[in-house]
Amino acid sequence: MPHTARIRAQGRAFAHIAAYHPELTALRRDLHAHPEIGFEEHYTAKRVIESLKVCGVDEIHTGIGKTGVVAVIHGRQRTSGHLIGLRADMDALPMTEHNDFAWKSTKQGMMHGCGHDGHTAMLVGAARYLAETRRFDGTAVLIFQPGEEGFAGAKAMIEDGLFERFPVQSVYGMHNWPQMRPGTVGVNPGPMMAAADRITIEITGKGGHGAHPYLTVDPVLVSAHIITAVQSIVSRNVRAVDSAVISLCAMQAGDLGAFSVVPGSATLVGTVRTFSPEIQALVERRLNEVCSGVAMGLGATAHVKYERIYPATINSPEEGRFAAQVAQSLVGEEHVDTEMDPSMGAEDFSFMLQVKPGAYLRLGQGGEGSCFLHNSRYDFNDEVLPLGAALHAGLIEQGMPLPTEEH
Repeated sequence: MPHTARIRAQGRAFAHIAAYHPELTALRRDLHAHPEIGFEEHYTAKRVIESLKVCGVDEIHTGIGKTGVVAVIHGRQRTSGHLIGLRADMDALPMTEHNDFAWKSTKQGMMHGCGHDGHTAMLVGAARYLAETRRFDGTAVLIFQPGEEGFAGAKAMIEDGLFERFPVQSVYGMHNWPQMRPGTVGVNPGPMMAAADRITIEITGKGGHGAHPYLTVDPVLVSAHIITAVQSIVSRNVRAVDSAVISLCAMQAGDLGAFSVVPGSATLVGTVRTFSPEIQALVERRLNEVCSGVAMGLGATAHVKYERIYPATINSPEEGRFAAQVAQSLVGEEHVDTEMDPSMGAEDFSFMLQVKPGAYLRLGQGGEGSCFLHNSRYDFNDEVLPLGAALHAGLIEQGMPLPTEEH
């Protein structure tokens, strides 16, 4: 039984791409074995370029946003004058893999723990199909992006002239989702991922001897009060119908070997996740007020550094609905979730959606009990490669139909 038999999908694109499923799997596993972190995707970009040349795309552009690659494929006609962009991220994570299969990472401390190897292979699959068939009226722009994992590679490509050189009318991206079953797709006409901000709270007190704390201003105690007080910001300042998360994830104070020394300072580091600029601004303001007020009340000072890393990923309504229709044409309406809950995770595809209309989709690849993203035992499910590639291709073919195929 072919490996794709467990995925139910319809349409000529899926059937066509399923024929070279083995080649896509081999590419995906090769990329998995050779992970590279942001802006160091030299081997990955080389493999992508080699594959695109074999696919027969019309143009290949390299070095955009450092290690980014863009392929251009012209349709059978170009009377529409339209360009649609498809984006896949290429980078891996700085983490150690604990799998034992043949294609596990060959690099210590690097791993494709988020499935970007699969995303890249799916877009290569779409490139091959689109170049072979060219059943569209316009131009497909395939964007292989570096540095999604914390490096803002999408922003780097945009600042390097991505959309000036390739003026697409809309852009689409997708991410595998282990909590959804293979053969399912999730997309909605609004928020998909939250904004990700970094907070650093520097607390300054007065150090001294642990046996004489009355002579100190203990920043560890102040930190404890701030950690507790900060949790009131969401529960008592943000409406229940809105969404926000504040997590203080790390603390550094003193020396573990100096059990009787009260340190003079402490640092807290964490993240804030929101969907709207108004809530984002509210949380930032209240963080400054609460931290300063708590510290002052205990005789210390606190300085909050608030860094806005990734904006929220919010689909434009028309493109979100269109992407859902394309997915439904492949897997059926019952297998497309158009009202899925947004994730409080973040995604730098948001930078592209700030510049161009578009949509971000989730592709089911796991289901109940599956290993989630950023786990040392995660692996991309090769079974969904043809479906993901067909979904990319469908966005092009249905977004820029040939005049004789509009209906």
